[in-house]
Amino acid sequence: MATLIIPTPLRKYTDGEANFVTNATTIEEAVKALTETHPKISNQILDTNGKLRHFIKVFVGEEDIRFLNNEQTEIKEDTIVSLIPAIAGGVA
Repeated sequence: MATLIIPTPLRKYTDGEANFVTNATTIEEAVKALTETHPKISNQILDTNGKLRHFIKVFVGEEDIRFLNNEQTEIKEDTIVSLIPAIAGGVA
């Protein structure tokens, strides 16, 4: 099964879970499974059209899905998927 790595800032929406394991075969299916299991994360990672928000980067292994097949990128049983939200801040 593929594993989605949930970054620390988003774990409060997954009841503290750091990993989400799924049988999904595409990123789109994996995200759908994640949001169905943990509905609170939906508003954090999906826009009003149900698509990944532009500031959420998704990596399959080391590859950014924007350079693969976006949400239709295939994933396999041993795939590690990382969700990376943009974090703003710092000193001006």
